[in-house]
Amino acid sequence: MILVTRLNGTKLHLNALLIETVEEMPDTLITLTTGKKYIVTENSSDVIRAIRHYLRSIGVLAAITSKADTQSEGASS
Repeated sequence: MILVTRLNGTKLHLNALLIETVEEMPDTLITLTTGKKYIVTENSSDVIRAIRHYLRSIGVLAAITSKADTQSEGASS
């Protein structure tokens, strides 16, 4: 789960495994595989960072990224 903030200021935990798209237009729109959509105050790069952190914490990201991916990710952080 990742923590995001709705436009009205309330906090919401989303299942990162259900996130299909993250769009910035200018607010950030998160679309789940279920079809539900959420507009949040965090920018898209913060949401993606939270998703990557969650995937790393459950051991999924390490299984799908190559060594080159993790090197370039560290360089941009």
